[in-house]
Amino acid sequence: MRVGFLGLGTMGHPMAMNLHVAGVDLAVWNRQVDRTAAFRSLGVTIADDPRAAVTGADVVISMLADDASTHDVLIASGALDDVSNGAVHVNMATVSVAFSREMTAVHAARGVHYVAAPVLGRPNVAEAGNLTILAAGNAQAIEIIQPLFDVLGARTWRFGDRPEQANATKLAANFMIGCAIEAMSEASLLVEGFDVSAFSFLEMMTTAIFPVPAYQGYGAAIASSTFSPAGFKFSLAAKDQRLAVAAGEEAGAPMPFAGVLNDNYRDGIAHGDGDLDWGALSRVARRRAGHLE
Repeated sequence: MRVGFLGLGTMGHPMAMNLHVAGVDLAVWNRQVDRTAAFRSLGVTIADDPRAAVTGADVVISMLADDASTHDVLIASGALDDVSNGAVHVNMATVSVAFSREMTAVHAARGVHYVAAPVLGRPNVAEAGNLTILAAGNAQAIEIIQPLFDVLGARTWRFGDRPEQANATKLAANFMIGCAIEAMSEASLLVEGFDVSAFSFLEMMTTAIFPVPAYQGYGAAIASSTFSPAGFKFSLAAKDQRLAVAAGEEAGAPMPFAGVLNDNYRDGIAHGDGDLDWGALSRVARRRAGHLE
C-alpha cells in the first residue's frame, strides 16, 4: 500500500514517522521544506508538491491546519485530480462540518473515497502511536485504511458513514476539553483568593476526582503556567470553537458555555497568546483577576 502524506506539522510529523517505521511505502509533502529533513535522511520519498505526493498513492492522508489550507492543497493545487480512481483520501485534520460535506461531494465526483478521521491527543501521544481516532465514511474504505489507523492510534472509534459525523464529534470533544481548561482556570483562582495553592488544589482534583489525561495534563500546565511549546495552539483552539458553535447552530443544540469560551479566546488572541498552548485560557482568567500584567 502506497501512502501520500500531506502536512508535517506538530501532529503530522510524528504520525508520518510512525508510518515509515512501520514499513509503509510513503511519500511526504510539507509546505515548509525544513520539516521534511528527517524523512529525507531516512530515504523517504519527498514530494516537491502535493500532486507529486498523491500520484500513484492507494491512500492519501492529509493533516493540515484548517478548511482553507486543505482546500488549497487538495483542490486549488489540482492534487485531487491526480488521486487514482478508487483510492482513499483520509482527512485527519479538524475541519468544519460544512467543509466535510463539500469534500465528500467533490471526492465522489472524482471516484475517490473520502474518510474523515480527526484525532484526539497531543504530539507526544502521536509520537507514541496512541492517538484516539474518530472515523466516519464508507465502511469498506475504512476497512482498507484500518491497518494504518492501527499504527497511528490506540483505538479507532467509528461514528457513521457520513464523514461530517466524525468532524462534529471532534468539535464536540474539543469543546468539552476547552470547558475543562476554563473550569480549572476559574476554580484555581478561587482557591488562590483564600491563600490555597493552585498546584495543590489541582493536584487533588486531578487525582481524586478527575484522574484523566486531559485534566491532569492541563491542570499541571495551569498550575505551573507552562504553555510553550504549544501542543495545540491557542489560535487553532479558537478556530475549532467557532466551528463547534456553527455545528451547534445547525444541530439546534444550545451551547451557552460556548459564548464564554469564544469571548475568552478572543481576549487571549488580542493579548498576544495565539501561539501559546490552549491551556493559556487560564491567562485570560488571571488577567481579568488582576493577577497577570
